[in-house]
Amino acid sequence: MQVHGHTESSEGPPFRERPIVLVGLMGAGKSTVGRRLAAALKLPFHDADSEIETAAGCSISDFFARYGEPAFREGERRVIARLLGGPRHVLATGGGAFMDPTTRALIKRLGLSIWLRADIGLLMERVSKRPTRPLLQNSDPRATMERLMSERYPIYAEADVTVDSNGGPHDAIVQQILTKLTELGAKATP
Repeated sequence: MQVHGHTESSEGPPFRERPIVLVGLMGAGKSTVGRRLAAALKLPFHDADSEIETAAGCSISDFFARYGEPAFREGERRVIARLLGGPRHVLATGGGAFMDPTTRALIKRLGLSIWLRADIGLLMERVSKRPTRPLLQNSDPRATMERLMSERYPIYAEADVTVDSNGGPHDAIVQQILTKLTELGAKATP
């Protein structure tokens, strides 16, 4: 686990007032950890994928099939911008959200990003339980996941904080995040 040598930007609000944004690959535990982190901080929790499904009136898989990934990313960008403009909360993003340069810049300016980093074994174990992942609907999901890791991990590394999601109890990961938030002076609730 590490905290990058990140200083608070004069462009955005202080870290203690910013939404906490969880980033990482599918299966890293963003939604589960996010709900528990929000409860620990007494903040609302939002899941970007759920918000997108509500706005679109269909599942992420159906949206991908009907409109394609570019349209999905545009909707995701709008939903995340709307959420970041609201009161402080914990936000779990989809695996590709932080890859979008516009979304990433907005998260950096208005949010406090936390990368839940996980190894391939843990990710594959978790995603195999939910066969609805659009990007893994192919003959070799593991190869796809390995490709996504090599493409995305250098970008996820730009997050303000990195925490290893090692397959242990989710509450232990939440505790690691709380420790890092305290170190950053970001734990205070409004």
